[in-house]
Amino acid sequence: MYFVAIDVETANSDMSSICQIGLACYENETLCKEWVSYINPQDYFDGINISIHGIDEDMVRNAPILTAILGNLYNFLDNKIAVCHTHFDRVAIRQAFDKYKVRQPECIWLDTARVARRVWEEFAWCGYGLANICDKIGYKFKHHDALEDAKAAGTILLKAISISGLDIEGWIKRVKQPIDDKLGHAITREGNPEGPFYGEVIVFTGVLQIPRKQAADMAAKIGCQVNDNVTKDTTILVVGDQDVKKLAGNIKSSKHRKAEDLIAKGHKIRILRESDFKELFSLVD
Repeated sequence: MYFVAIDVETANSDMSSICQIGLACYENETLCKEWVSYINPQDYFDGINISIHGIDEDMVRNAPILTAILGNLYNFLDNKIAVCHTHFDRVAIRQAFDKYKVRQPECIWLDTARVARRVWEEFAWCGYGLANICDKIGYKFKHHDALEDAKAAGTILLKAISISGLDIEGWIKRVKQPIDDKLGHAITREGNPEGPFYGEVIVFTGVLQIPRKQAADMAAKIGCQVNDNVTKDTTILVVGDQDVKKLAGNIKSSKHRKAEDLIAKGHKIRILRESDFKELFSLVD
């Protein structure tokens, strides 16, 4: 059994703005190789992101840009099983590679959040973030460091394999099946309970390229509860692409500013561009 766990950190709400990549390789249930690098995203750093991961412009000033390390990334990922916790890292990789117009890594992706939701009953519908799962299995790590988060995702998968008896190929198939086969598809919720993002509470703001109703339908299909206003329950804020770019993010809607205020107070809200949200939707199997 061989797989590569990957995690990235971003400089701002544009998920292509990768400023750190961490990779951890596992063979026969053992960590056999690890690699981490700061990346110069050639983009601005938002204070909210800096407050989360501690990486700023000065730390990446002399770091390579993504295209300078493509060979290394392809060596790690091509023809491998790539493991990450939630789809966000996968989307960031796709967006960053698209930004530089280079080919995507040819790998099979496995989301350990979807694995965890099927292994631990208490995390089936909520609370399946990386820190919560690691706390459950007793794994200590430095959250929001790309290498540390990558190794945490790898550890979660190994623990799930040990508990369930399913090998990694079995899990690639299992995550595409309902969390609880007995529940079927008859359950009605604001968000699809079998969706990979069930438990997320999403709000849209700014000028979107697609109708707001269509965006809400898409979000509900992948499991998100859709609300009109940002509250303490909000976990994702989707901002129109043009709104994100205005003056490097300095002109923001009231919903955007409220989300950032809540983040500063410790609430976990992820801010995405509309294009990143649509990419999340398109990558859900």
